[in-house]
Parts: sequence; C-alpha cells; structure tokens
Amino acid sequence: MNILFKNIRVINPEQNLDKKVNLYIKDGIIHHCDETDCTVDTSTKIIDGTELIAAPGFCDIHTHLREPGFEYKETIKTGTDAAANGGFTAVVCMPNTEPAIDDITVVEYIKNKSKDLLVDVLIAGTISQKREGKLISPMLELDDAGVVMFTDDGSCVHSAEMLRRAFDYAGTRDLLIAEHCEEHSLTKNFAMDECELSIKLGLKGYPRVAEEIIVARDILLAEYCGNRRLHLQHLSTKGSIDLVRNAKKRGLRISCEVTPHHLTLSRDLLESYGTNLKMNPPLRSTEDIMSLIDGIKDGTIDCIATDHAPHALHEKEVEFEKAPNGIVGLETALGLVLNNLYHLQNISLDSIIKLMSINPRKILNINAIKIAKYEKANLTIFAPNEEWIVNKNNFMSCSKNTPFDGMKLKGRPKYTINNNKIWTSKL
Repeated sequence: MNILFKNIRVINPEQNLDKKVNLYIKDGIIHHCDETDCTVDTSTKIIDGTELIAAPGFCDIHTHLREPGFEYKETIKTGTDAAANGGFTAVVCMPNTEPAIDDITVVEYIKNKSKDLLVDVLIAGTISQKREGKLISPMLELDDAGVVMFTDDGSCVHSAEMLRRAFDYAGTRDLLIAEHCEEHSLTKNFAMDECELSIKLGLKGYPRVAEEIIVARDILLAEYCGNRRLHLQHLSTKGSIDLVRNAKKRGLRISCEVTPHHLTLSRDLLESYGTNLKMNPPLRSTEDIMSLIDGIKDGTIDCIATDHAPHALHEKEVEFEKAPNGIVGLETALGLVLNNLYHLQNISLDSIIKLMSINPRKILNINAIKIAKYEKANLTIFAPNEEWIVNKNNFMSCSKNTPFDGMKLKGRPKYTINNNKIWTSKL
C-alpha cells in the first residue's frame, strides 16, 4: 500500500501538529511528512489532499460486535468493516455476547477472528460472570489475556458490594472499571425518557434519576475504594454531567463518554414511534443535549463513543415497546460530530480529534499515535466540509437500524489507514 496525499492538513494535538504537508505512506510506514516535495514510484497512488484532514486514527471505546452468539446481527468482520467505513482504526468490543467475555477462551476466540484486519479489535471483559452480578469474573486472568477494561455493559452492576469488590480487584493492577449507569428497579420495561410526552404516548418512562443514582453511587465507591479508575458509559442527562464535573474537581479519576445520537436527537422525535429512536439510555430533552455539548466544551466529557448496537430488521420492525434498544453508529458518528459540533457549535477540530482518537486511548492506557516520518501509519482521513446524505444501503454493517437514513451531513470520512491497509469509505 503506497499512497501520497499532496498538500493535506495534518492535525495531532498531542504533537502540537497542525500544518499542510505532503504525506507519503509506503508499506504501511510514513516516509514523508513535511512541506517539501517527495519522489515516489509509479506504483504509488497520488491523492489531492487540499480539502482533507489527516488525524491519528479514531478509536471507538464502545462497540457491540455481537460475535460470538449473535452473528445474525453483526460479525467481527462486518463490524470492523463498518468501523473502517466510518473512519475508525480501533474499536473496543463490549462483552454482552453469548457466551459473555468472562473467560480467556472467549478472549482468544475474538483475537483469532480479528487477526490481520485493518481495524484493531480491543476487548472488554465482564465485571461479573455471565453479567449476572453474582460472582466476580476472573479479572486478573482476563487482564493477562489482554482485556483493556471491565464492564457488564447492557446491565448495571446492581449490587454496591459487588462493585466494591470489583474495585478492590481492579486496584491491585489499576484496571479500568466501566459502568452502564441504570438503576434497573426504576426502569423495568421502559420505552423512552420519563416526561409529559411519555404519558401522552402511553409509553413507560425511564426517569433521569435512574441514571444519576448510579453515577453518584459509583463515583462515591471509586473514591472510597482508593480513587480507582472509573469510566461512565453513554451518559445522557444534565445531572450526570454535573456529577462528573464535580468529581473531577475533587481530583477523582473519573472519565465519561457520550454518543453522537444523544448529542443530536431529542425525545420529541418519539411521537413518530420510530423504533430506530428507541435506545438505552433513551433520548432526552433539548436541555440535556445542550448540557452534553457544554460538557464537551468545558472538558467534562472525555470522549465520544458510538455505542454501535446492531439489530436485525425483523427485531426492530415490531411494536415500539417490544423493539430492542440501540442503533448502529460506526458509520454515521464522524459525520454527525463534524456536522453538529464542528460546524454548528464551533467546537475545534483539535477538540474533536481529542474526543475521538486521543482521549479514548488515554482512558485505555494504550500507546498514543504519532504522525511523523518512520512511524506506522494509523490515520483517519476526512473531508470536514464535504456534504453528503446518509444512505444505509452503503453501510458495511450487517444491520441497518439507523434513525439517520436520508439525513444531510457536512463532514465525511474518506480514508482509513492502519496495519498496512487502506479503506476508501463507501458512504
């Protein structure tokens, strides 16, 4: 794979790098990265980079690849193709598979299935065995096998005592605990955010306090157990962001993520009863959306994660209450973020690159990416000003459950480069 991007803008805030260069990649390695001309052979593809940005490869810290157990929704291959199509060079796969990722044999299975792919597959293990909240998973063995964080995602660790034990185990190696924040006794059979509209539509509500109770509890436990590392997943309410903001001011090692859909869509859309608007946590109010955006602007929110949750067509084409929660997100994330944060909210490209590339890797304690001569090419190339219309038929994911089909966006992934491979986006 030999390619030359002429006059491309390269941005990497970690290196204080923001300049136009000629970027030459040969055999997966950066051979030229400055303003001067460079000589290339006839096998090199030359691309005009005048309207393009090169950034350190994006990392999605929250992806459901569904394999093993639910290959009809997604496989490791289709999920990583979707990631590459959306501009991601790495994903963290969630452990709510069947069997769950609570055993090193499942870890090895995923490693073997994800060998030699463009997209690096990082693995999250469970906190409790089978995600049942009863017995701690073999966290130290899973850590030895290469697991990067621990979560029962899809389920909250309901017992405070169980979570305390998990923090104690994690503390022996400073492992990362991640939490799906939902007090399940308040949300059973929910369909949407609890509000006047949920009453009007006759849908069971999910009160915001159900999320905030767990955010508060987990922050207190992380502090009590010795200031342990805690990552809070897909936060959706103003109250949650306020709790995280205050915890960070106290010096606690708390990080958090939000999704593009919670930054973009409000609960008011639920009047359509569209099942591709049904998710967990549910869509919230416009006030909550603005609070999330404020949290990005002031640095409270560490990263943007897709919570890519594929479901088959027959599962979503049912009555609203019966539909599973979640949407696919890998292939629309960058477009939504550029359109809604960069263009509409004037959030800088530096900040977006931190949210989607640099900070996820910092949270996971994995090596930062350098864009420099003789470094491995691990890059997301995007066109920040290119307009396009989302067409789910161009998705690489097995599933097409998106509420964004037909939406016009400004900002588009173009090329994804990693492991001596290049993907040209088909969006």
